[in-house]
Amino acid sequence: MSNENSFVFAFLSQRMSSITGKWKGMARLSLTSSVDSILLGIPRQVLSVSMEPKYQCQQCKEVLRKPFQAQCGHRFCVSCFKQLTSCGPIPCEACRAEGIFEVDLSMLNFCEAFPDNAARREIDSLPAKCPNEGCSWTGTLKDYEVQHEGRCEFERVKCEACQMFILLTDKDRHNERECEARTLNCKYCKVSFSFKDIKAHDEICQKFPIQCKDCGKKKIPREKFPEHSKSCAKSKSACQFSEIGCRAVVDNGKQHEHEQTSITEHLRLMLAVLSSVRLHSDGPGEWQEDSGLGLYRGPEDAAPPGVHAAAHNVAGGPSVQQKMTALENIVCVLNREVERTALRLEALTRQHQLDQEKIENLSNKVRQLERTLTMRDLQLAESEQALRELQFCTYDGVFVWKISDFSRRRQDALAGRSPAMFSPAFYSSKYGYKMCLRLYLNGDGTGRGTHLSLFFVVMRGKYDALLKWPFSQKVTLMLLDQNNREHIIDAFRPDISSTSFQRPISEMNIASGCPLFCPLAKLAGKSSYLRDDTIFIKAIVDLTGL
Repeated sequence: MSNENSFVFAFLSQRMSSITGKWKGMARLSLTSSVDSILLGIPRQVLSVSMEPKYQCQQCKEVLRKPFQAQCGHRFCVSCFKQLTSCGPIPCEACRAEGIFEVDLSMLNFCEAFPDNAARREIDSLPAKCPNEGCSWTGTLKDYEVQHEGRCEFERVKCEACQMFILLTDKDRHNERECEARTLNCKYCKVSFSFKDIKAHDEICQKFPIQCKDCGKKKIPREKFPEHSKSCAKSKSACQFSEIGCRAVVDNGKQHEHEQTSITEHLRLMLAVLSSVRLHSDGPGEWQEDSGLGLYRGPEDAAPPGVHAAAHNVAGGPSVQQKMTALENIVCVLNREVERTALRLEALTRQHQLDQEKIENLSNKVRQLERTLTMRDLQLAESEQALRELQFCTYDGVFVWKISDFSRRRQDALAGRSPAMFSPAFYSSKYGYKMCLRLYLNGDGTGRGTHLSLFFVVMRGKYDALLKWPFSQKVTLMLLDQNNREHIIDAFRPDISSTSFQRPISEMNIASGCPLFCPLAKLAGKSSYLRDDTIFIKAIVDLTGL
């Protein structure tokens, strides 16, 4: 009977040691996640009383924020301590300054430190006041951290763009309307400019809308205004006969009318030009009849003297009136050709405009179809994601996670390509907590390289406003023995002060669980936990009290 009692006592002792080791690992993870703070110490101006040295951080010299006590006994803010030990253990400078440095005790090591909750409670109860000018808030230091810090309407913050100090309540208005260094997009060409350059850009922006002063048309882009000026019916331009002396400036729509009513004037100007050309010709010439038209011929083309004399005696030579008639005939022919060319050009221009409008309409339809297709792709992706979640989702707090291709996933974890993987979401009830699991196949934290690390994650759900927070249900994690003999089981109750179990403000909270969940050695060889390159993990959430 005595031997049996000894055997039972030894077995229970071994089992308790194993469970204690796992709980220490889980406590270390919970500790790490609960102190994930980046704020430095609280400014000493916040205290309404003088600060005692025991409440001062040895690094930032401010009031301790979430105090940590090192092995040597000195206290630090959690963020200061994490920054000091980010590259490994270092000597404590406070011990050196006080002349009490000991090699074994005066090394700052994050793994050896612990949260000083007693000091934190004392600091939380200290009287505090708001240091911002104009603010009359008073209370305890804990109330300042939770309720007032970062929310005071009298707090002044620095604008990142112009470096001015402004009230926190005026920050949005300053960034949108007042900051001289703010960045704006040109509402016409969509290019980004600083506020001080945007007005100068309006003077050269090719998309800037301009109004035609002649026809009154508005919103003409600057880049298209020259084209509009040429086609605008009320825009004035010089007559095309201006090169030979016509000084008329008429509307584009009345150019043809002007040419019809000013034919005589234009012919008179053309006759003057032709006469000037004849008078300034290099060699002597004369006008002769040719096929009924008065044409000028040079001396090399002149007829023999006898023929010329006979023709002159018979006909008496061409008169000025005949020359004018010949010139009018030439100009009429040229005018008809010009009119036909102008009509053809106008038709081509009109057809070109119609083609451009069709192209623009087709381009708009293509862009609209592309946007529609993009929206459909997004909707399809969301539907597929929702379908996958529904396929594996449970609503009773019990979830079994099948992980296949274990060898390949393990190699990806070893290589750092995919160190962690998330399970599909599951729920405590249809309108209950939303949760998932996170698994490190090569371990995380203290279990890296030696254990499977399994964590529990509280996710943001649609009905969180109706649930009780913080999450406080017991969680049991299991690696299933596929022979149904000895499952690997670990369980914990959430630390309700940890941020991991508060109501989520992002997609998911910080994971919390067991970094030493299962030794990797148990999955080697012919393991009953690993069959057909597949393992099964089960999570059970205790629904008592819900």
